[in-house]
Amino acid sequence: MRNLLYALVFTEAFLISLALIPFLIRFALKWNIVDNPGERKVHHTPKPLMGGVSIFTAFFLVVVGNLIGFYLLVRTPWVQLHFRPIVRIFPLLNLVLPKLLLILAGGFGFHLLGLVDDIFKNRISYKIKFLAQFLIATLVALAGIRISFMPNNTWDIIITVIWIVGLSNSFNLLDNLDGLTAGVSIISALIFFGIAVLQGQIFFAFILAALAGACLGFLIYNFHPSELFMGDSGSLFLGYMFGVLTVMGSYVVRSSASLLPVAIPVLVLSVPLYDTFSVMFIRLREHRPLFLGDKSHFSHRLLALGMGHRQAVIFIYLVSFGVGAAAMLLPYISLVGSWIILIQAVIIYTLITILVLIGRRGK
Repeated sequence: MRNLLYALVFTEAFLISLALIPFLIRFALKWNIVDNPGERKVHHTPKPLMGGVSIFTAFFLVVVGNLIGFYLLVRTPWVQLHFRPIVRIFPLLNLVLPKLLLILAGGFGFHLLGLVDDIFKNRISYKIKFLAQFLIATLVALAGIRISFMPNNTWDIIITVIWIVGLSNSFNLLDNLDGLTAGVSIISALIFFGIAVLQGQIFFAFILAALAGACLGFLIYNFHPSELFMGDSGSLFLGYMFGVLTVMGSYVVRSSASLLPVAIPVLVLSVPLYDTFSVMFIRLREHRPLFLGDKSHFSHRLLALGMGHRQAVIFIYLVSFGVGAAAMLLPYISLVGSWIILIQAVIIYTLITILVLIGRRGK
């Protein structure tokens, strides 16, 4: 029954997102909310920037709508009879509801910040955007959404804020090819969903199912050749959601041989993190501005090697799934096995880096 409800939540979010997009495309074109072609971009025609609205709206409606429906129907005889496993966890919902509402409020803040940037087309200073992001992330961390393994709360809050803001911008930077960020988000959400199910984190599992479904509905229109982009309103929101959900998740179980499972979020989200750090390194080495866009991203370097658009995106999907799926084993295997998985991830990204460097020098 619980698996059926997971599937229902996923399908709801998928269908709502899918249904919204045609209207959002027309709206964006009418009001000129588009991303125009440029020297550092790979598309050649203006693309609507309202895809992030479909992801956020579908996710929000499904999560809030199901919560309201649950509260209204949980005491009815029919629900008490047919949904006993769900009814039994009702008292737990009251415990997690404040944090869930806080997560949604912060997600709305990041989504709105990105939407304003999409509408006004980069007329807002990056300093103001960073300040707003740090403010929202700090408020969320102060309210209790934060890690809890540092020596004191101050460090917990600092690291949480850096993680949320950093991951939000990593997803924003990753959004540079059709279908890339949406696909990586689906893969990451499903891997975290599997971890949440295995560890009995029921409410996180529902949230991740809704997030994956909303992204899939958008991906139908965003895969190459795309009809619209998610824009900052989508990429910042997705990065934020993965940021807050990962700091609240539990990865170490009683049978864990070590504390290495705490590295699961880094491995599952390694693609956007690798892209961000490699881009920053290249820009610093070449003495170029850190916040000025270019074609030094992971995906762009694969294109330069001769891959097609879809080939590059699917290659990154496979890297994301391969590293992330292996990370799911960390709580349940020996210390030696855990180190092998970590070393394997390092080797994969080292090989990718060598491949790209050799290809770049050869060209």
